[in-house]
Amino acid sequence: MSSEPLFARFSGNPIIVAADLPYPANSVFNPAAARVGGETVLLLRVEDRRGISHLTVARSDDGRANWRFDAGPSLRPAPDRHPEEVWGLEDPRVTWLPEREEWLIAYTAYSKLGPLVSLAATRDFRSFTRLGPAMPPEDKDAALFPRRFSGRWALIHRPSPLVGPSDIWVSFSPDLKHWGDHTVLLPARAGAWWDAGKVGLGPPPLETAQGWLVAYHGVHRTASGSLYRVGLALLDLEQPWVVLHRSDEWVFGPAEPYERIGDVVGVVFPCGWIADAERDELRLYYGAADSTVALATARLSEVIEYVLSCPRPAP
Repeated sequence: MSSEPLFARFSGNPIIVAADLPYPANSVFNPAAARVGGETVLLLRVEDRRGISHLTVARSDDGRANWRFDAGPSLRPAPDRHPEEVWGLEDPRVTWLPEREEWLIAYTAYSKLGPLVSLAATRDFRSFTRLGPAMPPEDKDAALFPRRFSGRWALIHRPSPLVGPSDIWVSFSPDLKHWGDHTVLLPARAGAWWDAGKVGLGPPPLETAQGWLVAYHGVHRTASGSLYRVGLALLDLEQPWVVLHRSDEWVFGPAEPYERIGDVVGVVFPCGWIADAERDELRLYYGAADSTVALATARLSEVIEYVLSCPRPAP
């Protein structure tokens, strides 16, 4: 990596901690992010004191401070109607679908058989409609592209096989219910690499003139536990199953005390970002040590320039 990091941490980090919420909670982390009506909206994963997670909305005028929270959980588990949510809702990603004029939320529903990908929809982050499971367990780290490709929606997700590495896949659907043409998109590397053995999508893919910008986490297992760090990739605009570039090096990793000390040490885990083309700014919202929410920013032009300089995957 260059001596100058792509992403700079916000000086006010962490921007949200459990004590900020208007009700008791153990931790708050891994937020989805959206720009809605001039406000920044975060859909937070909140873990209660039982260990079960739900989703809560936070709003801010500048996306950095003065967060306003819903008085209680915005989207809580409903195992009586949705048994796949019996152990909670986790790690949302949100995508605006212009065709449907609504936000689609891909989240992890924690079932008795393991985590799986479920979908929900909202137009205002005040009322939500569940679409139901999209992938069976074990599967997580999912987000939709904002538009169709040859008439089909595309979903990035990460199944976890019983044997072998956990790779990032992409699947397709005509109706957001029936999914097929499952294809490996970004394989985990092997050996000593920072992203060996397990990778997973970060925020939803971001459309740029050069391609779909993707941030993903890689897991490096060490003698003292796992390190979660972030890399970048660029996908073809019309064929998003084609990877144009992928970073060899990680571009963001745990360094500050709030990223190294917490319920799960050594974790930066982004689930949301917001691009501001006029300001040439990319805001990356992430969970730190599975305990708090933090913010890092970059120049979008520099991120694109960097990923274009990264290697093309071998054929």
